[in-house]
Amino acid sequence: MTDHWVRLELDVAAFDAPRFQPYVERCRAAGIRFATLAELGDTPEHRRALYELNKECSADIPERGAFYSYEEYAERRFDSPGYDPHGVVIALDGEAWIGMAVTSVHPDFAFNEMTGVRAAYRGRGIAIAMKTLGLAFAGQRAAATVRTFHHPANTGVIAMNRKLGFVDATF
Repeated sequence: MTDHWVRLELDVAAFDAPRFQPYVERCRAAGIRFATLAELGDTPEHRRALYELNKECSADIPERGAFYSYEEYAERRFDSPGYDPHGVVIALDGEAWIGMAVTSVHPDFAFNEMTGVRAAYRGRGIAIAMKTLGLAFAGQRAAATVRTFHHPANTGVIAMNRKLGFVDATF
């Protein structure tokens, strides 16, 4: 599935975090709260809520196909050696989970697993705010590079990542 996808990478040290901090602040001023799964509690209930949010947000990915069962998702996400609940940023409107940005850490890089926002909340800068927080996590874990990939028709997400400083890569 990923052979024709756009591969991008970001030099964490070169990321201009102050440029994107206003997105975080604007979201907070509008009542959006950000918390990691570690802060909320890495519980079975929260893992299930993350799965449901990921499933809903992934439905818009071109050629995505059927989403994983919960068991497959849990194995791929939570049982992965790169999984860290501190790298799972959740956007909340009140108690409603409205967005997610998941970053895993590997020996030579961090990987942006998924960034998604529920359709009704898109266009407010929430994804950029979550990614800014996720990139801070990557920096805290001493990752030099963050990688991600996208379907070429997912032009909005590709443009967002390029705005953040991601460039084409060959990983």
